[in-house]
Amino acid sequence: VQLQASGGGLVQAGGSLTLSCAASRRTFSRYYMGWFRQAPGKEREFVSAISRGGTTYYADSVKGRFAISADNAQGTASLQMNSLKPEDTAVYFCAVDSTGRAYYSASIAALYDYWGQGTQVTVSS
Repeated sequence: VQLQASGGGLVQAGGSLTLSCAASRRTFSRYYMGWFRQAPGKEREFVSAISRGGTTYYADSVKGRFAISADNAQGTASLQMNSLKPEDTAVYFCAVDSTGRAYYSASIAALYDYWGQGTQVTVSS
C-alpha cells in the first residue's frame, strides 16, 4: 500500500492550504490517519490525526487553525490549514496506522506503519 500526499505549495502568512492523502488501496485497514511535519533541522512532529471512528487529535500549535477529515470509504484524508504562519513551513507527511497501535497515542510517529512521501508547505511572511 502506498500513500500519496498532495496539496502543498507556497502561501502567504494568513493564507490557507488543503492537503490530501490517498491510499493506493482503498480497502486496507486504517485505524488512524495522521499528519506529521518536519522542518529543516528539526525532528518530525505530530500535527493531527483522525481515528476510524472520527475522533480527531491536534497539536497545540495548530489547534483552532487546522482541521482534519477523512473519507473511510475512499481511503482518503484531508488537512485544511487556515491562518498559516511562517512557522508552519515544513514537509508534511501523511501516515496510516493499520494495526490500531495509535490507540495508545495518536501523536507518536512510530505507531504508524505506512507513510507518504511528503509534500512541501512554505509560508512566507
